[in-house]
Amino acid sequence: MSKTILCYGDSNTYGYIPENGMRYKKDIRYPGRLQLLLGDEYAVIEEGCNGRTTIYDDPIDGWKNGLDYLRPCLNSHKPVDIVTMMLGSNDLKDTFHLGAKDIARGAEKLLDVIIDFTGEKQGYVPKIILISPPEIGEGIKSSPFYGAFYEDAIERSREFPKYYSEVAERKGCIFLNAAEYIYPSEFDSLHLTAEGHGILAEKLCELIKKEVL
Repeated sequence: MSKTILCYGDSNTYGYIPENGMRYKKDIRYPGRLQLLLGDEYAVIEEGCNGRTTIYDDPIDGWKNGLDYLRPCLNSHKPVDIVTMMLGSNDLKDTFHLGAKDIARGAEKLLDVIIDFTGEKQGYVPKIILISPPEIGEGIKSSPFYGAFYEDAIERSREFPKYYSEVAERKGCIFLNAAEYIYPSEFDSLHLTAEGHGILAEKLCELIKKEVL
């Protein structure tokens, strides 16, 4: 029986193409690449949503709150053996006025839900890989998303690894610092290039084989 991996995230999990707003093909975006690398013994489920936050309601798209959808998502895909979670970039939007520490607390609340809900509904807690999101690029001022994100988001995004690693340690999760390996596209300073998706998939595959298998 194959093991189920749930990839929970935002537009970088969805596979948003920076240049045109479309979606990378399945074999390019990182969950699809991860599926190819791991093979048929694993079923990798993509649960990425453009604009998804950790626990905050977007004033325009309130349905993108990652907390609201998490329990239904876990329930519909159970039993889940591994959860990867990469959220927090959208929390850097100016509308929320949040620091990296606050955003990490939001991620921690999601981890609590994963742990409690799966323990109750499927009888065991999956291995959880908490991914600290990539940095906001230096060119954010020329990004199509400038206005939602400002220059101060760059420095706040660089603080993600510190606080996310602390959360992962508290909750007994596996930690991956995406910013160590990947950087957003020069076009919009937010979304991953095709190469970035491939690198992230490779690092996740290595981590799963080392820490989970």
